[in-house]
This record gives sequence, C-alpha cells and structure tokens, in this order.
Amino acid sequence: MPTLPLPEYQSRRQKLFKSLSGAAAILFAGEGAPPLLGKWRPDQSFFYLTGLDTESGAALLFDPANENPKRRITLFLRPLNPETDRWDGYRDPISQSLKDATGFETVLRSSTLPAMLTAAARRAKRVACLHPFSVYPNPLSPDLAAFKQIADRIPGLAIEDQTQLLPRMRAVKSKAELALMQEAANATAAGYQAILKQIKPGLTEADLDQTLEQTYKAHGASGVAYNSIVGSGLNATVLHYMDNREPLLAGDLIVIDSAARFQGYAADVTRTYPVSGKFTPDQKHVYETVLRAEQAAIKSLRPGVTHTEVDAAARNVIEKAGFGDAFIHNIGHQLGLEVHDITPDGPLVEGMVMTIEPGIYLPDQKLGVRIEDDLVITKTGSKSLTDQIPKTIKDIERAMGR
Repeated sequence: MPTLPLPEYQSRRQKLFKSLSGAAAILFAGEGAPPLLGKWRPDQSFFYLTGLDTESGAALLFDPANENPKRRITLFLRPLNPETDRWDGYRDPISQSLKDATGFETVLRSSTLPAMLTAAARRAKRVACLHPFSVYPNPLSPDLAAFKQIADRIPGLAIEDQTQLLPRMRAVKSKAELALMQEAANATAAGYQAILKQIKPGLTEADLDQTLEQTYKAHGASGVAYNSIVGSGLNATVLHYMDNREPLLAGDLIVIDSAARFQGYAADVTRTYPVSGKFTPDQKHVYETVLRAEQAAIKSLRPGVTHTEVDAAARNVIEKAGFGDAFIHNIGHQLGLEVHDITPDGPLVEGMVMTIEPGIYLPDQKLGVRIEDDLVITKTGSKSLTDQIPKTIKDIERAMGR
C-alpha cells in the first residue's frame, strides 16, 4: 500500500526554507479539540510539511539566522497536560524517539514559541507571511497578526508577502502523492461500481450514500473526502444538495458527487445516472452536451493554459447547445489534500491535479446533469485518475444491466 515516506516531508521543509531566502517564517497548525462529529484537522499546509494531524496548537518555525543549524527548522508542540490527555489522547514526551518519528532535529514546547519567534525576527530583520491572507473584514491571518505585534517591538522589521510559496509547492504533486490520489480514485471507482448495480426506483438517496461510504472504507479509504451529494429529480439541480433522503423515482436522473479520501488525499468525482437504467431522448441530449463539454475542457489541458481558457472550452460547447444560462459554476478546481485545494496564481503546470466538472441544471424540468473527473497535468496534456468509472451513455446503461 502506498504511503508518503518521512524524507518527503523533510525535503518539503528544506525546499520551503531555501525559498524564504533568509526571512523568518511561522506556520500554525491551528487550535481546537476533536469535534463531537468527525475529526479535528490541522491547517493543511502544516500537515503537508509535517505529516502531523493530531497536534492542535502546534507550530513550525523557520529561523534561518539561528547560529545553531539544528534550530533553523523547529517543531513546537503544546505542553503535556495529563488531565487533558485523558480526554483527547495520550501524547509522547519530547525525546529522541519523538524526533526520529517526526523527522525533526529540534522539538520544543509551544510555551517557548513567543520568545523564539521574536528572536528569529530580530536576527533576520525580515519575516515572511505563509498563511493565506484573510479577506477584509475578517481577522488577520495568524502569522501576519503575530508579525504585526512583533513589529511594534522590533524597529525596522520588514513583513513580506510569501503566500504563494506553499500553494506552488502543494499544487505540483510528487509521484508518491499521485499514488495516494490514485488509490483514492480506485476506492471511489469501487463505490460507483457498487451503486450502478443497486440503483432502481423505490430505493432512497440515503441507500446509495451509505453504499458509497461503506465501499470506500472496504477498499482502504479513510472515508468520504467531502459530504456526498446524492440528488435525484429536482434535487439533481441543487449544486450542494446534501440531505440525501428522498426516494428514487422512475424516469428521473440522479446526480452523485462523491469520492473517497486516502491517507489525507482526496478524489472528487461526479456521475449522472438514470434511475430506471435508461436515458430518455431529452436526457440523452442534455447528457451528451455535458459530456462533450467535459471532453473539450480535458482536451484543452496542458502546461501554460489558464483556468479561464479551460473553462471557456467547456462553456463554448454548452452555450452553442443553447444551455449557457444553465451552466452556473466554474469548470473545476485544484485537488489534493483538500477537495478545493489551495490554488497558486498563474497558468497550469505539469504535476497539478485539476477537476473538470461541467454541468447543466434545468429546475423547471427537474433535470440536472454533471460529470466530473480528476486530471493530472502532464508535459503535453493530461492523464485521468478516474476514467475507470463509466460515463458514456452506452457504458452506463450496460453497467446498469437494463
């Protein structure tokens, strides 16, 4: 089973360290306790650099001017609290075994972070913002908020915008990352194969939702990558429909937007199926239009192309078919540790993974169609991670066996 090796996390940290060009920087994991539903998740850039997903309150400090080379990249963890740990889980003391397990030469407690960060800023005289800037009037991003306080205490401190460094790194996937994303796609394909044999009038959207999640887990996934959308009839025209409880009616289409997560990495797939196993002529016309739009967008994918150009390739097909007003969202998004993954400025580059998901939504006809696949950008075009899931009318009707 593929996994990310510890040296890959170490290599990521070294690459970011070099890209800072001497500026100090801090990345926070985020605060919070495990929720009553689901699992606490850290800032995904912190996870990308450390592989740690259970240490709320942790931080990663880059201190390039520190005279001790072992303290130029330091992991900070919350102090041990035996009473809290009895509720949320026991944590290891700082030791050589903890350093070996995390790949850090220096691990300190977060109670020392304010002094260490202030000293790092004083030495470097430059600090770099890594967390994405917040939108006015929301609170400041955590590193900028800290730097502004430090700037009041250190005259001449320069605060730099380096918020594109991590998006550029995270957007280009390594071979190990792509292997994990393929596993997520394979588990997703197993889920769709299971429901293709199950869909029929009289079941409910919830029946399919349950089958998908159970099948993902049976094929090694940790669960769903996001809240599954299983919407039939009029519900198929609601983009983020998540009630997933209505009965399936003969003659309706059902839009299923659901995918698995594998070792932190997400797939993202949408398919549209006929509840009765056969598309009507009107449904075929809309479906084929969406499929041609998806194929046009996929054909346009290559390094150097902008997201706007990819969107236009699909939108032109839908507009020429007379459904322009019914395509009400963008063509897709970056995919990785997050379903709507962090996105760098600029055109596509080799190694990015992007979803392509055109759709047509006609509420007056209770008819919605969306088709979505996950594509890796290659040197000359793209490669699908999800093409094993049937999406032509012929293949869908054959797989449904009706």
